[in-house]
Amino acid sequence: MTRQELIQQIREKQSFLCVGLDTDIDKMPQSLMKRVKKEYEEEELTFGMLLEFNISIIDATAPYCVAYKPNLAFYEAYGMEGIAAFEGTVEYLQENYPHHLIIADAKRGDIGNTSKMYAKTFFEQYGVDALTIAPYMGEDSVTPFLGYKDKWVVLLALTSNKGSHDFQLTEDKTGERLFEKVLRQSQQWGNDENMMYVVGATQGQMFQDVRRLAPTHFLLVPGVGAQGGSLHEVCQYGMTKDCGLLVNSSRGIIYASSDDNFAEVAAEKARELQQQMAQELQAIL
Repeated sequence: MTRQELIQQIREKQSFLCVGLDTDIDKMPQSLMKRVKKEYEEEELTFGMLLEFNISIIDATAPYCVAYKPNLAFYEAYGMEGIAAFEGTVEYLQENYPHHLIIADAKRGDIGNTSKMYAKTFFEQYGVDALTIAPYMGEDSVTPFLGYKDKWVVLLALTSNKGSHDFQLTEDKTGERLFEKVLRQSQQWGNDENMMYVVGATQGQMFQDVRRLAPTHFLLVPGVGAQGGSLHEVCQYGMTKDCGLLVNSSRGIIYASSDDNFAEVAAEKARELQQQMAQELQAIL
C-alpha cells in the first residue's frame, strides 16, 4: 500500500484506527470453542480458535479501521498451528479487505543477511504491507527491509512501555536522546513513503519532539485504551496535515467482552474510537 492510498482510506473512513490482533485462546469465549469443535478436527482446534476469533473480529471492526496488526508472539506461541492461523488471517484480509493495511508486529532486525531473509519471509512469503523493526543494530539491519516497493518499515522509536525510559531517553554528550538519534539517523535510510515510526501514546507532549525530527512520517501509536494513552493528546501533538497517525488498540477492542457477543462489542468499541477520530480529523481534512 502506498502512502497516498493509506491517506485516501483515512479520508474515506474518517478513521486512523489500527486494530491489534493479539489473539489469546485463554481470553476467548467458551461458545467459540464449542463452535470450533464442531467445524474442525481435534488436531486443528488451536488453529481453528485463533482463525475463527480473528475472522469474527475483522468482520465486525473492518468498517471502522484502516489497518490490522497481528502480533506474531501470539501466534508463534502456539507452534505450527499458530503460524498457520497467522497466515490464514493475512490471507483472509487480503481476499476480503484488500484496502486495509496489514502490519506484522514482529520486531525483527538482525545482521544484513538475516534481515534479508526476514524481509523475504514477511514481504514475499506472507505478503504483509508493513513490518515492525528494531533499529538497535543499525543501518545494515534495517535497509534490507526497505527494498520492497509499496512496503513499509515501522521502526521502533519511542515506545509506550515503562521500560522505554531505560534506554530510549538516555542522552549522549551533546544532549541528544537515543530516540532522537534513531529518528534523525534512520531518515538517511528511508523516507516518509516507506518508513513509519512507533511512538507510544503514553509519551504525551514528547510527540512534539518526535515531530520536530520527523514532521511528515506516519507514526504507529500503541497505548491508547488499556495502557491509558489519550487519543486527543496524541492528535494535539502528533497529527499532521495528512493525519500522519495510525492509532492502535488491541485489548480495548478485541477483549472488550468475553461473552458470546464479543464481536458485537468489539464493533461498538471500534466505532466509538472511529467517531472520536472523525472529530479530530475535522480540523485537517
